[in-house]
Amino acid sequence: MQLKDIEAEIDARPDFWSNPEISAPILKKKRALELAVNRAHQLTATRDDVKAALELAEEGGEEYLEEADRLLHQLQTELQALEIQSLLGGELDPNDCLLTINAGAGGTESCDWASMLFRMYLRYAERKSWAVEIHDVQEGDEAGIKSASIEIKGPYAFGLLKAESGVHRLVRISPFDSNARRHTSFVSAFVTPIIDDEIQIELNEADIKVDTYRASGAGGQHVNRTDSAVRMTHMPTGIVVASQMHRSQHQNRDQCLKLLKSRLYEREMEERKKAQAIVEGSKADVSFGSQIRSYVLHPYKLVKDHRTDFESFSPDEVLDGGIDPFINEFLAQSYQPQGASTS
Repeated sequence: MQLKDIEAEIDARPDFWSNPEISAPILKKKRALELAVNRAHQLTATRDDVKAALELAEEGGEEYLEEADRLLHQLQTELQALEIQSLLGGELDPNDCLLTINAGAGGTESCDWASMLFRMYLRYAERKSWAVEIHDVQEGDEAGIKSASIEIKGPYAFGLLKAESGVHRLVRISPFDSNARRHTSFVSAFVTPIIDDEIQIELNEADIKVDTYRASGAGGQHVNRTDSAVRMTHMPTGIVVASQMHRSQHQNRDQCLKLLKSRLYEREMEERKKAQAIVEGSKADVSFGSQIRSYVLHPYKLVKDHRTDFESFSPDEVLDGGIDPFINEFLAQSYQPQGASTS
């Protein structure tokens, strides 16, 4: 279906905007097509700029040669992004996502490491020009954070960030150790897709325990005076979600229901994957010690992904949000065309 066909379908339906069951899936297709069209236009424009710069360089404008080289690198980067996107064929890959960060054992060290990862993902989203909504942050007792839950909204946010689910290990000289000893800390990241409204997840209110409490952190006097924060526990599964970033308790309740539906959907998908893994005789180790990536700041500088063996010797760049190379390598190695043999 072409973009003009979708626009014609919208115009032909008088009840389009008042009927979410009709509008939601169509608008989702429209956004995906608009993204593809915009990316094609960007590639064409960059290609034309490279051609123009090379022509000017041939006419004696040597300064344009450097510009052509810069534009060519930009074109290669854009083409690589397009190639990676072509690997994202999962039904939920285009969706927004919920990222949950939890500090592991280790007290202040792990809480500080959790806050570093929290910042890394915020910077990554900023580089992508994605929107971020912070739902819940639990501060550490002395420094850092114990946990955080953030919603990241952008094209293929889940498809890209799903590569980050797992345990992240940090090795460094502790800034909290007066003897300047080396410490190892662990933090887990968990990425789930935000489920669109048209996908129905049935919830029994009797299965949900709702707690309200006073929100903590920034927000002024209102935050500290009212029990606007909401925590929901799904009793059959033990799944807990929380939201405290809205002033209204009603808004926080709605947000919790949305997050709970996403977590339940992902849980069902994980159960199916586990069942399939048992059938195939290859159940993955999901223990807390099985880190997916190590960030070493001392005695040398290295970030290594243990799933792909991809390495970077610039941990500062990685921790500033430069995780695209790791994500791209993971997706490239994970991709298997339909019909390909697994032997």
